[in-house]
Amino acid sequence: MSTTASRREFLTSSAAAFASLSLAGRGLLAAEEPKSAKKAPLFKISLAEWSLNKALFGKKLDNLDFPKTAKEDFGIEAVEYVNQFFKDKAKDEKYLADLKMRCSDLGVTSVLIMCDGEGSLGDPNNDRRTKAVENHYRWVEAAKFLGCHSIRVNAHSEGSFEEQQKLAADGLRRLSEFGAKHDIGVIVENHGGNSSNGKWLAGVMKMVDMKNCGTLPDFGNFGGYDRYQGVTELMPFAKGVSAKSHDFDAEGNETKTDYRKMMKIVLEAGYRGWVGIEYEGGKLSEPEGIKATKKLLEKVREEMSA
Repeated sequence: MSTTASRREFLTSSAAAFASLSLAGRGLLAAEEPKSAKKAPLFKISLAEWSLNKALFGKKLDNLDFPKTAKEDFGIEAVEYVNQFFKDKAKDEKYLADLKMRCSDLGVTSVLIMCDGEGSLGDPNNDRRTKAVENHYRWVEAAKFLGCHSIRVNAHSEGSFEEQQKLAADGLRRLSEFGAKHDIGVIVENHGGNSSNGKWLAGVMKMVDMKNCGTLPDFGNFGGYDRYQGVTELMPFAKGVSAKSHDFDAEGNETKTDYRKMMKIVLEAGYRGWVGIEYEGGKLSEPEGIKATKKLLEKVREEMSA
């Protein structure tokens, strides 16, 4: 073999070896480099059980099957319970364990329990106010067992604007002290009366002044009070958000609430938690209303993410 041929073979084999090593190196580097983490969504979507209240009251759906319905029918992996649909089960460990297991098997998160019918936390009568506070204890414990972060309560009271603030703050503070022992939040929804006045409820929050006591701004429960102003006033204390919906236009927009304007307020407050779908309309069926609300929230989230 000539010297020239030997040199040619050497260069060819060296180039092939180098190319092979280079490819292997790139593969090794690719394997070592961590995949870029999936960008967290601007907010997460949950389903409030009240959206299916007709099915639940009509016995077409059972509370135990609510997590399954949320995930399999609507593709939603987080739920917000309403205590009315398992009112006598707050201390039923077997029942709660069954509900918790179903959520675990499905990969569904229990977010909160909405509590009604347990008395007025701002009752002018001290004994009744104390009773109302204590009535909520079992729901705090149930929420802790299920893995929720909070219970949603009401702040109804009687008297003047200022008197009601003081009374509601007293009841909420006492309940929040109990909640803090269980690492459970006590959050107030604008839900009629003075609680639908953003300024009033924000004032109550300042009086309570506890980290685990906050608000659950609802887009639609403000009565004659400006909903955008109300949500703006409540967002500094928000530990949850309720995306109330009723009807939709041909483009899929909610007819009573400008979701883009509202979610801008929510996000500019720094909130990145759960936004619960709460459909209360009559034109669309409950399933259709839930799907329409979810589609709108997802669309708005995509637009804002861009």
